[in-house]
Amino acid sequence: MRGAAQRRVVITGMGVVCPLGLTTEDVWNGLAAGVSAVQPIESFSSAGLPLHHAAEARCFTGEIDNFGPLEGEQKKAIRKGLKVMCRESQMAVAAAQRALHDAAAREHHAPERFGCVFGSDYMLTLPDDFTASVARCRGADGRFEFDRWASDGMPQLTPLWLLKYLPNMPASHIAIYNDLRGPSNSLTVREASGHLAVGEATVTIQRGAADIMVAGATGTRVHPMKTVHALQTEQVAYGDGDPAHWSRPFDARRSGMVLGEGAAVLILEELSHAERRGARIYGEVVGHAARCATEPGGTGRRRQALAHAIGKAVEMAGGQTGDIGHVHAHGVSTRVGDREEAAAWRDVLGDAAGRVPTVAAKSHFGNLGAGSGLTECIASLLALGRGELFPLLNFETPDAECPIRPARAGDPAGNLFVSASVTPQGQSSAVAIRAWR
Repeated sequence: MRGAAQRRVVITGMGVVCPLGLTTEDVWNGLAAGVSAVQPIESFSSAGLPLHHAAEARCFTGEIDNFGPLEGEQKKAIRKGLKVMCRESQMAVAAAQRALHDAAAREHHAPERFGCVFGSDYMLTLPDDFTASVARCRGADGRFEFDRWASDGMPQLTPLWLLKYLPNMPASHIAIYNDLRGPSNSLTVREASGHLAVGEATVTIQRGAADIMVAGATGTRVHPMKTVHALQTEQVAYGDGDPAHWSRPFDARRSGMVLGEGAAVLILEELSHAERRGARIYGEVVGHAARCATEPGGTGRRRQALAHAIGKAVEMAGGQTGDIGHVHAHGVSTRVGDREEAAAWRDVLGDAAGRVPTVAAKSHFGNLGAGSGLTECIASLLALGRGELFPLLNFETPDAECPIRPARAGDPAGNLFVSASVTPQGQSSAVAIRAWR
């Protein structure tokens, strides 16, 4: 472990696909200008649903130009592979290619020393994938006859259908397209996946198994089946008022989460390796943790998991709460979720929780599922680089049950931030990142 402690891990590349845009400049400009990406749903018909607005990544069309600068053979390979990628995998590959280009690392590594850890939500097929198969299995009365599925239904499926929806495919595609032969893993821990990917990639570098790692996550809640699932199991904002104001983390009038989609990637690198090749360094990972709740039942589990993960990340970063320049909250905008999260930050930071500025990029684009956490880390890294924060959008009425200090335009970003995510089931992850000066 002595060797591990000497291997510092820095961030040398960033890539993003989210409702605010395809570049870090798009993201920052949207955050600074107070842009809400919540608009009418276009990717599928919402007729028959109570929800008709979400934060889609409309900038991402799946065209090859969305994937950033690519070499000829690589462009050809990715274009060919698009047919076996669902939208989440496509966004993952695009974010990774943009991050790798930003890091300019491809010519400076041995393939076996470059790995990939990628997180995702559970991936669901689209109903259209089964339309022809189901039609072939209907009897004269129009009813579905299951005993015909193997003989008549299955042959109508695209032969490589399953490959589109396996959650390990983002990491597989990224490794193949970029000749990454180092450690590889795929995580499916919903919203906690992104920060967890950073933690695992950091440990992989620290133990000497790799010099560079792709750490990323991709997710969506804007999907015919996932949207229905969210409406059935979670508090989702819809109905009255301007949809641009629906996502309002920690505000007393919050009424639920907005559904979104996106992917984000950080390139992590061992410090001396980055310095030898003259890489641009955005920040250093100085703390990370993942925890789950053990408290039975539904109440308090997110608070417990968040407090343990945040506390460990802060401890690894040095344990001085006074050093934290800002907090990037999960900020999902549900009544119970925000209350439990605010309590968790206070459990760890004490009275400082009421003084440290809090941001929540979900106020601009809602819950991107697994894609949320690292998109939010990129937002905070951009703030560190500029020395100032973007305001907490839509925060108008303080809630006594959420005693946070909302960030305001022009607030100093500080030199260290802590970001955290949590699932409804009580799985949480957190990272602490220090600015690089």
